[in-house]
Amino acid sequence: MSDNLAPYREDFFLLLEAGFIAMNHADEDSAIKLLKTCEMLDPDNLLTKVGFGYLHLLKLELKQARTHFEEILRADPDNEMATAFLGITLSLTPDEVVEGEIILDKTVETTSDPQIKKVAATAIDFVENYVKRPGKAPGPAEVPQKPKPKRTS
Repeated sequence: MSDNLAPYREDFFLLLEAGFIAMNHADEDSAIKLLKTCEMLDPDNLLTKVGFGYLHLLKLELKQARTHFEEILRADPDNEMATAFLGITLSLTPDEVVEGEIILDKTVETTSDPQIKKVAATAIDFVENYVKRPGKAPGPAEVPQKPKPKRTS
């Protein structure tokens, strides 16, 4: 079977990128098919596993996302993309917010990749402003309603 796939191996990164694009367009079916194709072409490539974890993260399936990112980090502890995504995943998990922030802070400080730094910094900002809600600013459902004007007959 591997001989049949040889001509397609050079397209691995194009297919992987198409999978991420499909995810960002909420086309889960295409994303899964593209990632599974990548998995067939290069079963040991961790970027495919990052893709599956990212898909779970986008769907807020946080336990599954965490499992994927931790598996990647066991195989490659220096994988900055998986580290940043794990930090995001944990920061969205109610009992793991602080651990997620620690991972994201460390990622911002140590990564040399400007895109990963940007993602981690944006996630920290989101956690600070929307997840933790400092000062307990009211959420949309908690905003006091203006009294309706009284009707006069």
